[in-house]
Amino acid sequence: MKRRCIDANTAVAEISYTFSELAVIYPITPASPMAELADELSAKQTPNLFDGVTKVVQMQSEAGAAGALHGAVTCGTLSVTYTCSQGLLLMLPNMYKLAGELLPCVFHVSARSIATHALNIFCDHSDVMACRQTGFIILASSTVQETADFALVAHLGTLKAQIPVLHFFDGFRTSHEYSTIETPEFKEMKSLLDEEDIARFKARALSPDAPVQRGTAQNGDLFFQNREACSPYYLSAPEIIQATMDKVSQITGRKYKLFDYFGSPDAENILVMMGSGATVAEETALTLQNSGEKVGVIKVRLYRPFYTDAFARALPPSCKKITVLDRTK
Repeated sequence: MKRRCIDANTAVAEISYTFSELAVIYPITPASPMAELADELSAKQTPNLFDGVTKVVQMQSEAGAAGALHGAVTCGTLSVTYTCSQGLLLMLPNMYKLAGELLPCVFHVSARSIATHALNIFCDHSDVMACRQTGFIILASSTVQETADFALVAHLGTLKAQIPVLHFFDGFRTSHEYSTIETPEFKEMKSLLDEEDIARFKARALSPDAPVQRGTAQNGDLFFQNREACSPYYLSAPEIIQATMDKVSQITGRKYKLFDYFGSPDAENILVMMGSGATVAEETALTLQNSGEKVGVIKVRLYRPFYTDAFARALPPSCKKITVLDRTK
């Protein structure tokens, strides 16, 4: 592991570049530095984990970026994109397709408010909340260190689960925050790759030598049967993500759960949070615990699919009141 002082966008861009064969980009504040750094690494011929140089392509809009990524993943290319806010909303139609077709890929989102009565470039989670029903796995980071660790989890987990992943963190509050963190060495990232996962993904690529039928139109009777066919993938996704977190912890030494609890073991009042505010609440809860207050905080790591059993296990039996702080109007 390397100890460095960097921001979250840099940490995520470097790791995602290394795990990708293609980055399809369209810059949008505050996610632009991720795309810019990926482009810079590609221009310098920086190698990825697959003995090549990640190709970076800028489209004319976020909708174009999502469409190009969809096509690339369908053809067996490990792909990534970076976006937020209205840009993420332009990707929604393709997100349904990517999830519905069980195509592994990663969207790194530096979460930002969706413009309503005015444009606002600072963070809330209104963009991510609009993606809840797309079928993407949604991972939440709350610190710069977590963004690096969960970037690893996202790229490894999407291949294992065969479901696309949206990994998000707060715009500016985290994306542009400089912090001294540990990032993995190239050989450490290489050791985490499961070659069988990659081979399975590549085997599903469209090829004239192995034709398959895709993109059909179906009536309701058949359509909903096929929609139910993906349920086993989502039922197994939480266990896969937890196993991936455990695998990553073997090289980082940092352990995460789908829902992490901090505070008094006999807390009666519990906060449930995601994002940068959760870290402030965590420190506050631990301070109040030392003063005898029975309070605690649950930091949500895996937001979708929401695994209620893991959430229930994180709650102390003494809990009487749960307050959910949602960073969305």
